[in-house]
Formats: sequence, C-alpha cells, structure tokens
Amino acid sequence: MFLSKGSEYGIKAAIFIASQSEVGHRTNLNEIAAAIDSPVAYTAKILQNLAKSNIIESTRGAHGGFEIVSAKIKEITLYQIIMSIDGNEIEKKCVLGLDKCSSKNPCPFHHKYLSIRENTIKTLKSTSLEELATLYTGNF
Repeated sequence: MFLSKGSEYGIKAAIFIASQSEVGHRTNLNEIAAAIDSPVAYTAKILQNLAKSNIIESTRGAHGGFEIVSAKIKEITLYQIIMSIDGNEIEKKCVLGLDKCSSKNPCPFHHKYLSIRENTIKTLKSTSLEELATLYTGNF
C-alpha cells in the first residue's frame, strides 16, 4: 500500500498543526505549506478536507488559522486523516494499479497483498496523531 501525495501532505500537515496547537499556537496556511514543503494551493485543498472531516479547526480573521483541540489530538488516527483525503481508496485500490482487481478478478499479487493491507490498515487505525506529533522534531 502506498499513500497518495495528498495523504502524505495531510498527515504531515496534521502533525505540524498538532505540534503547534500543543504549545498554544494557531498556525496559518503559509506556515503549514512551508513546514510540509507543499504548494500553498494544494495545501489549502488538503486543509479544507481535514476541516470538513473535523480533524482540524479553521478560524477566519486576523487572529485566525488552523489548530487541533488538545483532547482531539489523542483521538485522531492516521486512518481518519487518510480517509478524509482519499476516502476508502486505501481499502480498495490495487497495489499494482489495476482498475479491475478484486477477489473475483485478482491481480497476480492480490492474495499475497491482502494480509499486508489488513495489517497496514490495523496499524493506521491504532496510530494516533498524538504519537507522531510527540516525535515531531520540527522538520520533515
């Protein structure tokens, strides 16, 4: 399983926002884009998805920006972040990129990959944003 670029940026953005929120700093779009090395317009789209999914809070105005409530940081999982960006593609997409791969019409790697996918999803569901934000050193 490979993450989309959007999910990679979404995870990085959430980690950065969580780390800033933990020290009481609401961060803005330009700071986030710079921190995760992502184009501003693309970052805005990702943040919009994260806000719609209630993963991050967005506040408009002069003192606005993005933050995550401290209690939520413990509850948010990587799986939730990925789902907010890519939907359930992680559970359906063929690892070889074939359009018509399924249990009934498997690609050559389908059956071997099933256990890898299941373990990966289990790990993503059990990894909290707090775990990664705690380990964040200030650069990706």
